[in-house]
Amino acid sequence: MHDPIGIPADEPTSVGRSGQSAIKSVYRTKLAGECRLITVTWCRNPLLHGLSVSVQGPEGDQQYRCKIEMKPWYFWRKQGSKHFIVDGCTVDVVWDLKVAKFNGETEPRSDYYVAIVCEDEVVLLLGDQKKDAYRKTGCRPSLIEPMLISRREHIFGKRKFTTRVKFNEKGTFHDVAVECSSDGIDPVLEIRINGKLAVQVKHLQWKFRGNESINVGKNGLQVFWDVHDWLFGSGPRHGLFIFNPIPSSPPSSNQEPDSENAMGSSSRFCLFLYAWKVE
Repeated sequence: MHDPIGIPADEPTSVGRSGQSAIKSVYRTKLAGECRLITVTWCRNPLLHGLSVSVQGPEGDQQYRCKIEMKPWYFWRKQGSKHFIVDGCTVDVVWDLKVAKFNGETEPRSDYYVAIVCEDEVVLLLGDQKKDAYRKTGCRPSLIEPMLISRREHIFGKRKFTTRVKFNEKGTFHDVAVECSSDGIDPVLEIRINGKLAVQVKHLQWKFRGNESINVGKNGLQVFWDVHDWLFGSGPRHGLFIFNPIPSSPPSSNQEPDSENAMGSSSRFCLFLYAWKVE
């Protein structure tokens, strides 16, 4: 049976078929005595909003999971809790989305919280209603601050694709816009950060894959793009854009972030943006 809010292993293909927007954020923190990855996925299609939380298992798989479905045509629990067991420890997922403002987007913008609790600690807290979350759970903040490792977004559009992202967990939000326009018969790719043109790629038929280093404020950012399927594919097709902040001190390895698995062992954040063209 098709899972309406889960993202399967063959993620791009399945999301393309379903036509649902999805945002998948991966955090690293300590839970049940070990450093683990927690994945939070928000999904949206014409029928429902969905939230899924999964925790990395002992062999590296994400076998501990709970799901919340938000269907518009009948009453659903806009606040509540669920729990599952991780290596003998109870993990509670507590949420309050009563007045959450989605503004037509997949992930809520404000007025909500989602708390993951284990052993009397809030190991991960999302949203801006933090005081309410601590009061509701009755638990203390974790001594270890969770780290956002990667964010994977699937968005749909005809020629322009936009998102908001923090390239640094303690930084400010930046508006990112990707647009593929046509200059005669030669398409042009433009990437804007906060309204300013950051990357422009002409002769896209020959430069459908590439990368460029740019500055966002005082910080460096490496941008990778692959729009081969936009130009030469058929059926549901996406362009892939990777935004990788450049650390102040360069890493020992020069390896490009060609997969999210590569980021699993890194402490740097990386945004993977899948831009699906809708005819």
